[in-house]
Amino acid sequence: MKGYRTLRTQVLSELKANLPKSLTYHGIDHTLDVIRVCNQYIRREKISEKDRYLLRVGALVHDMGFLKGSVNHEEVGAGMAEGILLKLDVDREDIDRIKGLVMATKIPQTPRNYLQQILCDADLDYLGREDYPEISEKLYAELKYMGVISNARQWKKLQIDFLKAHHYHTPFARKNREPQKQIWLEKLLKS
Repeated sequence: MKGYRTLRTQVLSELKANLPKSLTYHGIDHTLDVIRVCNQYIRREKISEKDRYLLRVGALVHDMGFLKGSVNHEEVGAGMAEGILLKLDVDREDIDRIKGLVMATKIPQTPRNYLQQILCDADLDYLGREDYPEISEKLYAELKYMGVISNARQWKKLQIDFLKAHHYHTPFARKNREPQKQIWLEKLLKS
Protein backbone atom coordinates (compact mmCIF):
# COMPACT_ATOMS: atom_id res chain seq x y z
CA MET A 1 0.00 0.00 0.00
CA LYS A 2 1.06 3.54 -0.68
CA GLY A 3 3.99 4.86 1.28
CA TYR A 4 3.65 3.15 4.66
CA ARG A 5 7.40 2.92 5.21
CA THR A 6 7.88 6.53 4.14
CA LEU A 7 5.01 7.63 6.35
CA ARG A 8 6.28 5.59 9.32
CA THR A 9 9.77 7.09 9.04
CA GLN A 10 8.38 10.62 8.67
CA VAL A 11 5.86 10.42 11.52
CA LEU A 12 8.17 8.66 13.99
CA SER A 13 10.97 11.15 13.25
CA GLU A 14 8.60 14.05 13.81
CA LEU A 15 7.28 12.57 17.06
CA LYS A 16 10.80 11.85 18.31
CA ALA A 17 12.04 15.33 17.50
CA ASN A 18 9.05 17.47 18.42
CA LEU A 19 6.84 15.89 21.09
CA PRO A 20 7.24 17.76 24.38
CA LYS A 21 9.30 15.82 26.94
CA SER A 22 6.46 16.42 29.42
CA LEU A 23 4.42 13.84 27.48
CA THR A 24 5.64 10.93 29.55
CA TYR A 25 2.69 8.76 28.44
CA HIS A 26 1.65 10.11 25.01
CA GLY A 27 5.18 9.83 23.64
CA ILE A 28 6.73 7.71 20.93
CA ASP A 29 6.76 4.62 23.20
CA HIS A 30 2.95 4.72 23.35
CA THR A 31 2.67 5.04 19.57
CA LEU A 32 5.05 2.11 19.07
CA ASP A 33 3.12 0.06 21.63
CA VAL A 34 -0.19 0.70 19.81
CA ILE A 35 1.42 -0.31 16.49
CA ARG A 36 2.82 -3.46 18.13
CA VAL A 37 -0.59 -4.44 19.53
CA CYS A 38 -2.27 -3.77 16.17
CA ASN A 39 0.32 -6.01 14.52
CA GLN A 40 -0.57 -8.74 17.02
CA TYR A 41 -4.23 -8.45 15.94
CA ILE A 42 -3.12 -8.63 12.30
CA ARG A 43 -1.17 -11.84 12.98
CA ARG A 44 -4.07 -13.41 14.93
CA GLU A 45 -6.94 -12.52 12.64
CA LYS A 46 -7.82 -12.65 8.97
CA ILE A 47 -7.45 -8.99 8.07
CA SER A 48 -7.16 -8.02 4.40
CA GLU A 49 -4.01 -6.38 3.08
CA LYS A 50 -5.83 -3.06 2.65
CA ASP A 51 -7.23 -3.16 6.19
CA ARG A 52 -3.80 -4.07 7.60
CA TYR A 53 -2.42 -0.96 5.93
CA LEU A 54 -5.25 1.25 7.22
CA LEU A 55 -4.90 -0.12 10.76
CA ARG A 56 -1.14 0.37 10.83
CA VAL A 57 -1.43 3.92 9.51
CA GLY A 58 -4.20 4.69 12.00
CA ALA A 59 -2.05 3.39 14.86
CA LEU A 60 0.93 5.41 13.63
CA VAL A 61 -0.93 8.73 13.42
CA HIS A 62 -3.54 8.35 16.16
CA ASP A 63 -1.79 10.70 18.62
CA MET A 64 0.01 12.98 16.13
CA GLY A 65 -2.16 15.87 17.29
CA PHE A 66 -0.09 16.05 20.49
CA LEU A 67 2.55 17.75 18.34
CA LYS A 68 0.24 20.79 18.42
CA GLY A 69 -1.14 20.33 21.97
CA SER A 70 -3.44 18.12 23.99
CA VAL A 71 -6.74 19.93 23.30
CA ASN A 72 -8.76 18.06 20.66
CA HIS A 73 -5.62 16.20 19.67
CA GLU A 74 -7.62 13.59 17.75
CA GLU A 75 -9.19 16.19 15.42
CA VAL A 76 -5.89 18.00 15.03
CA GLY A 77 -4.02 14.75 14.40
CA ALA A 78 -6.60 13.54 11.87
CA GLY A 79 -6.12 16.80 9.96
CA MET A 80 -2.33 16.53 10.12
CA ALA A 81 -2.48 12.93 8.90
CA GLU A 82 -4.75 13.96 6.04
CA GLY A 83 -2.20 16.52 4.86
CA ILE A 84 0.64 13.99 4.89
CA LEU A 85 -1.44 11.27 3.23
CA LEU A 86 -2.58 13.60 0.44
CA LYS A 87 1.09 14.32 -0.36
CA LEU A 88 1.65 10.54 -0.60
CA ASP A 89 -1.29 10.29 -3.06
CA VAL A 90 -3.32 8.07 -0.75
CA ASP A 91 -6.92 7.63 -1.96
CA ARG A 92 -9.54 9.95 -0.44
CA GLU A 93 -11.60 6.98 0.76
CA ASP A 94 -8.58 5.53 2.58
CA ILE A 95 -7.76 8.91 4.13
CA ASP A 96 -11.32 9.20 5.41
CA ARG A 97 -11.15 5.70 6.91
CA ILE A 98 -7.83 6.55 8.60
CA LYS A 99 -9.30 9.76 10.00
CA GLY A 100 -12.24 7.69 11.30
CA LEU A 101 -9.78 5.37 13.05
CA VAL A 102 -8.10 8.32 14.76
CA MET A 103 -11.40 9.88 15.82
CA ALA A 104 -12.66 6.57 17.25
CA THR A 105 -9.90 6.72 19.89
CA LYS A 106 -11.29 9.93 21.42
CA ILE A 107 -12.44 9.28 24.99
CA PRO A 108 -15.11 8.04 25.41
CA GLN A 109 -14.18 5.74 22.55
CA THR A 110 -16.82 5.33 19.85
CA PRO A 111 -15.70 2.69 17.35
CA ARG A 112 -18.15 2.15 14.49
CA ASN A 113 -16.48 -0.83 12.79
CA TYR A 114 -14.11 -3.67 13.59
CA LEU A 115 -10.91 -1.84 12.55
CA GLN A 116 -11.86 1.03 14.83
CA GLN A 117 -12.56 -1.46 17.63
CA ILE A 118 -9.10 -2.96 17.19
CA LEU A 119 -7.39 0.45 17.30
CA CYS A 120 -9.39 1.52 20.35
CA ASP A 121 -8.49 -1.69 22.17
CA ALA A 122 -4.83 -1.38 21.12
CA ASP A 123 -4.76 2.22 22.37
CA LEU A 124 -5.82 1.10 25.87
CA ASP A 125 -4.41 -2.43 25.78
CA TYR A 126 -2.13 -1.67 28.75
CA LEU A 127 -5.14 -1.39 31.09
CA GLY A 128 -5.35 -5.18 31.05
CA ARG A 129 -1.66 -6.03 31.02
CA GLU A 130 0.97 -6.75 33.63
CA ASP A 131 2.78 -3.48 32.83
CA TYR A 132 -0.26 -1.37 33.79
CA PRO A 133 1.36 0.03 36.98
CA GLU A 134 4.46 1.31 35.15
CA ILE A 135 2.50 2.78 32.24
CA SER A 136 -0.11 4.38 34.50
CA GLU A 137 2.71 6.09 36.43
CA LYS A 138 3.78 7.72 33.16
CA LEU A 139 0.22 8.96 32.61
CA TYR A 140 0.06 10.21 36.21
CA ALA A 141 3.24 12.26 35.69
CA GLU A 142 1.91 13.66 32.41
CA LEU A 143 -1.49 14.65 33.81
CA LYS A 144 0.12 16.16 36.90
CA TYR A 145 2.46 18.24 34.72
CA MET A 146 -0.54 19.41 32.64
CA GLY A 147 -2.41 20.41 35.78
CA VAL A 148 -5.27 17.97 35.16
CA ILE A 149 -4.65 16.46 38.60
CA SER A 150 -2.53 17.67 41.48
CA ASN A 151 -2.09 14.71 43.81
CA ALA A 152 -2.15 10.94 44.19
CA ARG A 153 -5.66 10.94 45.70
CA GLN A 154 -7.10 12.64 42.61
CA TRP A 155 -5.15 10.26 40.39
CA LYS A 156 -6.52 7.21 42.20
CA LYS A 157 -10.10 8.47 41.82
CA LEU A 158 -9.52 9.27 38.14
CA GLN A 159 -8.15 5.78 37.51
CA ILE A 160 -10.98 4.04 39.37
CA ASP A 161 -13.60 6.05 37.47
CA PHE A 162 -11.84 5.42 34.16
CA LEU A 163 -11.43 1.68 34.70
CA LYS A 164 -15.09 1.37 35.75
CA ALA A 165 -16.32 3.27 32.66
CA HIS A 166 -13.98 1.64 30.14
CA HIS A 167 -14.89 -1.45 28.17
CA TYR A 168 -13.02 -3.37 25.52
CA HIS A 169 -14.60 -3.87 22.11
CA THR A 170 -12.94 -6.90 20.48
CA PRO A 171 -13.52 -10.50 21.57
CA PHE A 172 -9.75 -10.90 22.11
CA ALA A 173 -9.47 -7.96 24.50
CA ARG A 174 -12.68 -8.86 26.35
CA LYS A 175 -11.31 -12.36 26.95
CA ASN A 176 -7.61 -11.57 27.45
CA ARG A 177 -7.43 -8.01 28.83
CA GLU A 178 -10.65 -7.43 30.73
CA PRO A 179 -9.90 -9.96 33.54
CA GLN A 180 -6.54 -8.34 34.37
CA LYS A 181 -8.09 -4.88 34.13
CA GLN A 182 -10.63 -5.95 36.76
CA ILE A 183 -7.79 -7.15 39.00
CA TRP A 184 -6.15 -3.71 38.75
CA LEU A 185 -9.48 -2.05 39.54
CA GLU A 186 -9.95 -4.25 42.63
CA LYS A 187 -6.45 -3.39 43.84
CA LEU A 188 -7.17 0.32 43.45
CA LEU A 189 -10.49 0.00 45.28
CA LYS A 190 -8.79 -1.81 48.18
CA SER A 191 -5.79 0.50 48.47
